[in-house]
Amino acid sequence: MSLPLRAPSARAAVLLLSIATVATLTACSRQESPPEPIRAVKLQTVGAAPLQAQTAFAGDIRARTEAQLGFRVAGKVLSRNVELGQAIKPGQLLAQLDGADYALAAQGAQAQVQAATTQRDLEAANYRRFKELRDKNFISAAEMERHAAALKSAQAQLDQAKANAASQSNQTAYTRLVSDVAGVVTAVNVEPGQVVSAGTPVLRVAKDGARDAVFAVPEDRIAHLKPGQPVQVKVWPEEQSLGAHIREVAASADAATRTYQVKASLDAAPNDVLPKLGATVTVLPPERAAGADKASDVIKLPLSALWDKAGSSQVWVFDPASSTVQPQAVAVARMDGNDAVIQSGLHAGQQVVIAGVHVLNAGQKVTVFQSKYAAAAPAQTQADAPVVNAPAAADAAAPAAKQ
Repeated sequence: MSLPLRAPSARAAVLLLSIATVATLTACSRQESPPEPIRAVKLQTVGAAPLQAQTAFAGDIRARTEAQLGFRVAGKVLSRNVELGQAIKPGQLLAQLDGADYALAAQGAQAQVQAATTQRDLEAANYRRFKELRDKNFISAAEMERHAAALKSAQAQLDQAKANAASQSNQTAYTRLVSDVAGVVTAVNVEPGQVVSAGTPVLRVAKDGARDAVFAVPEDRIAHLKPGQPVQVKVWPEEQSLGAHIREVAASADAATRTYQVKASLDAAPNDVLPKLGATVTVLPPERAAGADKASDVIKLPLSALWDKAGSSQVWVFDPASSTVQPQAVAVARMDGNDAVIQSGLHAGQQVVIAGVHVLNAGQKVTVFQSKYAAAAPAQTQADAPVVNAPAAADAAAPAAKQ
């Protein structure tokens, strides 16, 4: 009985060994990967090009001095006599509070003055009578001193009542908000019927006189601006150009915009040519205002040509002899619109890949992409064309364009 049991086990072992051998041979046989396709890329010939973007800042015209005006006492606003943008003069009534309570308080203070005056007059009469008695030695010196002290106390109470009456009179006058300067109303903060406390801003007034061009400067440009530097202010739509000097540079950046506020004082000019408050202006920085804008030709590349390697900006340089690309480190000086200004790393005449940089490797063979519309355009020489396009097979260009 033991022989029939061992025979199937031997056959099963042989079968398992055969399967393992086949699996091992299959695993050891490595399939060759398909060759990497030759990709089509767009090229641009490196050459000098003029800067398109020129530094300028947008701003507006503001008064050198602006003040928040408010009542010196609390109360209910009865009337507001000016509107936003209205010109005002010194002594003009701007707004008024309900002064009934202050008028009653002033009347009470005046009544206290009358009572104190009567008391002082009574003490003065007593002092005169007792002084005559003292001269005749009918009263003691102590009694005379008591009446003298009473007269001084009455006089002090009268002075206090007069000061209180003057204060209450001032409180009544403070219910009228009167302008002490000539200017323009630039903000209105209250309306009739509103109850305000003492010091609440009611109006903002821009004082006539010197005016500033106020503009915001980004962090990378603020180091170039110093107080006293000349700038040029052009009033939109640039029909008027005025000279100015930087008067103030903010010490800290705005929390929301991360820009620094700069104020430029407009040079002295007749009032009839000064721009209106709130006018939009364009401020040219010191180098452009002085006529020293050195916007010479520079090497520029599209942003699509740049890629990063360990924090360094790189580009792919095309070798026409071998139809391969090699990485080249470059230094970017600044941005000019959608282009990067190259400071170093390239020279005129080199051909750089400007599309498809993310799928390339060092030494990889490529073809130059040609648009399907290029056949209809007249042929250009390599020296004349800033973007070099070489013929490529349609079957190779189409999949590369999709990538």
